[in-house]
Amino acid sequence: MAGHSHWASIKHKKATVDAKRGKIWSKVSKAIIIAARIGGGDPKMNPRLRAAIEAAKAVGMPKDNIQRAIKRGTGEIEGAALEEVTYEGYGPGGVAIMCDVLTDNRNRTAAEIRKCFELHNGKLGSTGCVAWMFETKGLFLVPANQVSEERLMEVALEAGAEDIKQVGDKFEVTCDPSKFSDVSEALDRAGIPCDSREVTRIPKDYVDLDADTARKVLKLMEELDEHDDVQNVSANFNIPDEVMAELGQS
Repeated sequence: MAGHSHWASIKHKKATVDAKRGKIWSKVSKAIIIAARIGGGDPKMNPRLRAAIEAAKAVGMPKDNIQRAIKRGTGEIEGAALEEVTYEGYGPGGVAIMCDVLTDNRNRTAAEIRKCFELHNGKLGSTGCVAWMFETKGLFLVPANQVSEERLMEVALEAGAEDIKQVGDKFEVTCDPSKFSDVSEALDRAGIPCDSREVTRIPKDYVDLDADTARKVLKLMEELDEHDDVQNVSANFNIPDEVMAELGQS
């Protein structure tokens, strides 16, 4: 099972818990604000905004909150300016990590992200140090007990998906970012549920981890993901199934 798939599943479970206490609303709100600022406030004309709104609805954000975030992005409501920044670095075991951030204070966030890496035996690197190890893709996690592989392939591939594979109890559907909205809408029309849908970075190759290193890497990943300014964390680790069983993750 690929490391990205493990992290995607772990992150999905954590996001479900975070959503219950409203913690994740801040992140999805920022994603809506920046999407509206860049591409305008009409989701029909702005695929990035449409995806951000879908993510907000998936975690139960009220419609009024979504509308306020859109208006902040378009300038109808005043608010602190947000900046997009990507941080790159290495975690335990030489794992390559990329952090997508939306912040209103770049210096503060950089210091906090750097400290997070250092506290978990990692090191923040320079721009471009690991980006070449990743590809940006649309990723959908579909419960395998909710749809047959044949039906999923029929719907997703026709909409522009590139690959479909079963990983544990999920189907993992990937597509080019430009096809993200098309695939998402096709799955919705077909009544196929998604546990998670996002545009993220997927590693080209993976670093295999033992149990001790995996614990350290997951702690770093979880702390980065907990940071209010961090929108997405990607890493190129692979945890063998027997190690995942030892860690108690699934």
